[in-house]
Amino acid sequence: MKITFPDGQERAYNPGVTGLEIAAQISPSLAKAAVAMLVNGQLRDLDEKLVADSSLVFLTTKDTQGLDVMRHTTTAQGLARAVKELFPQAKLAIGPTIDHGFYYDIELDQSLSSDDLPKIEEAMRRIIAENNPVTRELWPAEAVKDYFAKRGETYKVEIVSDAIAKGQLLPGDQLSIYRQSVKNGEDFIDLCRGPHTRATGQISSSFRLTHLAGAYWRGDSKNKMLTRIYGLSFINDQALKAHIAMLEEAAKRDHRKLGKELELFTIVPDAIGSGLPLWLPKGTIIRDELEKWAKEEENKDGYVRVATPVLTKESLYYCSGHLPYYKEDMYSPMEIDGERYYLRPMNCPHHHHVYLSKPRSYRDLPLRIAEYGSVYRYEAHGGLSGLMRTRGFCQNDGHLYCREDQAEEEFIKVMKLHARYYETLGIKEFYMRLSKPDLGKLEKYVDAPEKWLKALAIIESAMKKSGLPYIEAEGEAAFYGPKVDFQIKSVVGTEYTISTNQLDFLATERFGLTYRGADGKDHPVYVIHRAPLGSHERFVAFLIEHFGGHFPLWLAPVQIIVTGIAEKHNEAVVQLVQKLREEGFRVEADESSEKINYKVRQYSLQKVPVILVLGDQEIANQTATIRRLGSPKQTTLPVSELIAQLGEEVRTKQLPAFHSNDL
Repeated sequence: MKITFPDGQERAYNPGVTGLEIAAQISPSLAKAAVAMLVNGQLRDLDEKLVADSSLVFLTTKDTQGLDVMRHTTTAQGLARAVKELFPQAKLAIGPTIDHGFYYDIELDQSLSSDDLPKIEEAMRRIIAENNPVTRELWPAEAVKDYFAKRGETYKVEIVSDAIAKGQLLPGDQLSIYRQSVKNGEDFIDLCRGPHTRATGQISSSFRLTHLAGAYWRGDSKNKMLTRIYGLSFINDQALKAHIAMLEEAAKRDHRKLGKELELFTIVPDAIGSGLPLWLPKGTIIRDELEKWAKEEENKDGYVRVATPVLTKESLYYCSGHLPYYKEDMYSPMEIDGERYYLRPMNCPHHHHVYLSKPRSYRDLPLRIAEYGSVYRYEAHGGLSGLMRTRGFCQNDGHLYCREDQAEEEFIKVMKLHARYYETLGIKEFYMRLSKPDLGKLEKYVDAPEKWLKALAIIESAMKKSGLPYIEAEGEAAFYGPKVDFQIKSVVGTEYTISTNQLDFLATERFGLTYRGADGKDHPVYVIHRAPLGSHERFVAFLIEHFGGHFPLWLAPVQIIVTGIAEKHNEAVVQLVQKLREEGFRVEADESSEKINYKVRQYSLQKVPVILVLGDQEIANQTATIRRLGSPKQTTLPVSELIAQLGEEVRTKQLPAFHSNDL
C-alpha cells in the first residue's frame, strides 16, 4: 500500500500499519509529539490502521487541528473524569471544544460555585500527571446504550437512542468509545467521536477552568438546566496568560456591562420578553447617528429610501419561499379578518413589491432601495445574548435591482461602501468570505447551475477588482445564490459576521422581477441583497466593545459637559450650554457645587468626550478650558474657536486621539 506525505513523497507500507507505527519509523520525536493524523483529509486517531493507499498528515499541538484534539481530550478525559470522581452522582452530557478551550455540560445534584473550580483543576492535573493510556474502542450501538443505562448516564443514552430513531445509526453500526486505563481504579469510559491523544500525559498543563454557566440540554428551555463548566487550554503558560489578559480586557468592554453602566439599553424579560431590548435615550442617540450616517452615505451612492410594514399576509412568504422552509425561525401567525398574518423575518419580499409598484425600463436601472427595517426571528432562549443575539432587531437593509451588465459594478460599490464605514470607525481587521457552491453538486442549488455559475463569476470578478481582502469557502453557499459575508474583528480579537451580501436570481423568478429592455422585451433583473451596518442591535453591541464605551465625539450620546469652578459661574455655564446646543452639539450643564476634580472623574467614568470648565478668567475673556477624555492635558481656547474645532471633529467623524486601553 502507498502512503503519500505532505511533501509529495511516497512510501510503501503493509496494510494494517497504524499511524503511530509510521510516525515512529519516521522519527521517534514525531511519534512523541503527534496527537492525531489526517488520513485523506479526515481526522483520525493515531492507533487507527491504514488499509489502502492514502494521503497522511501528522498533527501536533502546533497545528490548529492538533491543538483542538488536545483540547478535546482535556475536556473528555480530564474534566469529565475529574468531575465524576469528585461528584459520583454527576451525569455527563456533552463536552466539545470551543475557541481557545472547551466546556462540559453536566447534571449535578448540587450547585457548584467558582470556589469548586480549583479542586476540579487539581484533580485534572493529577489525571494528566498519571499519563494514563487512552484507547479507542468500537462497540455496537446497543451495547453502548446498555453500558451507560446501567450507570445512569441518561444523556449518553439519549444521544444514541435519538441517532437510532433518526436513522443516523443502522443495525450493526458501531460507535467509538474511549477508555482511559486507570492504574489504581476503575477505567474511565466515555462515548465520544474523537479523536483523542494517546495518553493523558499529552494534555497540556497550561489550562484553566474559567467559569460556570447554566445551559439547557440541547439549547431547549423545555429541557433540564445543566451546569456548564468552561475552560481554556493552550500549549504553554505564556499563551494562556496572554489570552487571560485579553479576556479581562474583553470583560471590561462587554457591551452588556457597559450598556447598563452607560444607560444605553435594557432588557426586561418578565415584562417585555427575552431578546427584546429597550433602547434608552442615550442608546437611541447612537442608533439615530448611525442611521443618519447611513442615509448620508447611501444618498451619495444613489439610494432611495422606503418604509414597509412589519406585519404581512401569509401568502407573501409562500411566494418568497420563507414558508414553509423558514417557518421554524418565524413567529406564529395571527388571525386578522379571517386571514393569517406574520411578523416579518426579512425585508426582501416587501422591497420586491416596491420594485413591482410600476413597470421598469432598462433606463430605470439600477434601482437602489434602502430601509432600516425591523424584523423578528425566533432565537432559542439559550442563544440570546444582550444585543448580539436578539429576537427583534432593526436592519440596515437594502436591495439593488440591476441589469446583468450592471451587476458587477454594483457589487463593487456595495463592497466599497462597507470599506468606507469600517475605515471611518477604525475597524482595521476585516475581510470578505465568499461562500461558493460545491461544483460537483450544482444540482442542489435551485436547479439552475448555469445561473449559479454566472452569478458566481460576477461576484468573484467584483471581489478581485474591489482590492479588498477575501477568502473562499467551498461548499458553504446558500441554495438560492452565492453570498459574501463581511467578517470584522474587535480590538480583543473576537470575530463577527456583521453583514451578508447576496446576488439573488431566485427572487427574480418567484416574484417576476423584470424590466423592459431596449429590444422591447422583458428581461429578468439581478437582485443584490446588502446590509453593510448589519442590525442596530448587533452593530451597536460591537461598537460598544470596539470603543470600550469611549465613543468618538460624533457618536457619543453626551458630547460635552459644561461646568463652573464655583456656583457663581453657573449663569455663564447655562448660557454656554444654550449656545452649544444652538450649534447642534449634545451638551449638558453641571451646576453642582462639587469640586472640579470630582466632576472630571465622574464624567470620565461616564465616558463623556469633552468637559468645558468656566472660571472668572474664562468668562471675562470669552474662553473655556477644555479637558479631553483620555488626556491629562487641558487647553484654554476662545469659545468661537472651540466651537469650530469641535464642529469639524464631528463633521469629519474623527476617531479619539487615544486608545481606550490607555485609560
